[in-house]
Amino acid sequence: QVQLIESGGGLVQAGGSLRLSCAASGRTLSRYAMGWFRQAPGKEREFVAVISGGGGNTYYADSMKGRFTCSRDNAKNTVYLQISSLKPEDTAVYYCAADTRYRADLNYEFWGQGTQVTVSS
Repeated sequence: QVQLIESGGGLVQAGGSLRLSCAASGRTLSRYAMGWFRQAPGKEREFVAVISGGGGNTYYADSMKGRFTCSRDNAKNTVYLQISSLKPEDTAVYYCAADTRYRADLNYEFWGQGTQVTVSS
């Protein structure tokens, strides 16, 4: 089992930045690829980014390229998602997830509870 806890969300003005964190416990994090996802009100959950277990590879959804940066510190068992130039349409609950496969779909094995990001115009 892997337990994931997201933090760092909040209310921010458009144009600002946030860094979300995902702290993991239960297993060695380096064994897992870590994905970030978001779900806006009334919309389906969507893939944002994935980072490989060692951190050497990342992949972003096309619409997320440029403003989203995923990184990890396995020594701290923590994964990060930096979001810059925030827009009101970035308002969503952001989730991290872990899986032994490096993947860009929703079929991750372990999920956090999410952290709310609200961007005001």
